[in-house]
Amino acid sequence: MDVLNLSFFKILGILENDYDFQIQVETNSPPLACPHCGYVTKHYKHGNREQLCMDLPIHGKRVGLLIKRQRYRCRGCNQTFWERLDHTIDEKRNCIKRLLSYIEKQTLKRTFVSISEDVGLNEKTIRNIFRDYINRLEQTLRFETPNWLGIDEIHIIKPRCVLTNIEERTLLDILPNRNKETVVGNLSCIPNRGRIQYVTMDMWQPYKDAVRAVLPKATIIIDKFHVVRMANQALETVRRQLREGLSPKERRGLMHDRFILLKRHKELTEMDKITLDLWTKNHPSLGIAYDLKESFFDMWDSDSRQEAYLKYHDWKVMIPKEIQSAFEPLTKAMTNWEEEIFAYFDHRITNAYTESLNNLIRVINRVGRGYSFEALRAKILFTEGLAKERKPKYQKRMNDYELRDYNYPMFDKLSSVVRERGELLGIDISTLIEKLEKGEL
Repeated sequence: MDVLNLSFFKILGILENDYDFQIQVETNSPPLACPHCGYVTKHYKHGNREQLCMDLPIHGKRVGLLIKRQRYRCRGCNQTFWERLDHTIDEKRNCIKRLLSYIEKQTLKRTFVSISEDVGLNEKTIRNIFRDYINRLEQTLRFETPNWLGIDEIHIIKPRCVLTNIEERTLLDILPNRNKETVVGNLSCIPNRGRIQYVTMDMWQPYKDAVRAVLPKATIIIDKFHVVRMANQALETVRRQLREGLSPKERRGLMHDRFILLKRHKELTEMDKITLDLWTKNHPSLGIAYDLKESFFDMWDSDSRQEAYLKYHDWKVMIPKEIQSAFEPLTKAMTNWEEEIFAYFDHRITNAYTESLNNLIRVINRVGRGYSFEALRAKILFTEGLAKERKPKYQKRMNDYELRDYNYPMFDKLSSVVRERGELLGIDISTLIEKLEKGEL
C-alpha cells in the first residue's frame, strides 16, 4: 500500500517508533538527459547518497523520507550530476513541497512552536517559511484605496498604528509602530493615494506630519471621540482630587459612583440623578465639572463650524480657576489642534468603529498569547474569508456572439460572463472579532 501517495517515489521500507515514521524511498523515474550537455540516455550511475526530507505527518506522527538519491556521470561530457527532485522537494527548506504548503497555511492558525513539534522541522525554519509566505502574500493582496482614510492605534504588545477605510469600516493594515517614518513609508506605498480626500486621526503629531508629507491635499480631521474623551478625563481628575479629602466610607461610595459621572445626563436613571445631586450638593466643584463635561459634549451638536467655535470659547471662560488645571490638557489640545478639530463641523467624519477596535484589542490580548506581532498581523490580514469585497457589477449588455454561445438555462455559466470581480475593501472588523471569539483563527 502506498502510504505516501507520491507517484515519483518507490517505497523501500518503513520504520516506526512512538513519535515518527522513517520511510526509505528511491525515485522510479531516472533522468532522461544530461543537464549539462543535453545528451539523452548517455549517462550511467555513479554513486548515491541518502537525503532526509520531512513530509506531512501521518497518523499524528512526524514523517521523514530517507531518499536514496542517485548520482550519474554523462558519457558525452564526462560531468556528474544528481537526479533532480525540485518538482517534489523544496531544496531550500529540505522538505517535501506539500509539507511546505501545509506549514504556510498553519502559520496563520497556530504558533511556530506547535507546528515545529508536529512536523519535525526547526522552529527557526518554520519562522523563515512564514516570513517568505507573508512577503509573497504582501505582493498579491491589494485593498482598494479609500476616499476616507482612518489612522488610529491598537495596543498589541505595544502601540501600533492602524489604517482603516472609514466608509466601509474595514481594516487596511496594522503597522509595527506609530513612528512618523513607518507611517510615511506605508502611506507612500498606497496606490492612487491622490483619491484620499479626508484623513481622520487622533492627536498624535507624527500622524499629522506623515499625512502632510505624503497626502498634502487631504483634509485632516481629528476624531471627535478622542476629543470628548478628554472631557471625561478632566472630570475624572476632579473626582480623584476630591477623593483625597474624603473619609474611607465616602471614598468607596465615590469610587462606585464614578460610572454615573461618566454618563450623559439624558442617560441617567432617576436613581442616578438622586445620587448625582447628592454628590454635587456636597461638593460643588464636582457638579461644576460635570456640567462643563455635559456642555462640552453638547457643543458637538452644533450646526456649523462658526457656531461650534463660539460655543467653545463661551464654554472655556466658564471654567473656574480651582478646577482649571484639570481641564488644561483639553483646552491645550483644542488650541494646538484647532483647525483639525473644528474641521469636523465641515466634514462630519469620525472613526465610528472605535468600539470595534476596543473589542478587537480585548480579543487579541486573550487569544494572542504565544504569537509575535508579525504572526498576529498576518492572521488578521491574510486569513481567507475576512476581506470585505465590493459587490460585483452586473453587465447590462452582452454582444450577439455571447448570446448565441450560451443558453439561458445554463445560468451558472452565463453568470460567470456577466459578473465582474469585486474590489477588496479591507478586513471586515466585525467578522474578524466574531471569528476570533469563536476560536476560528
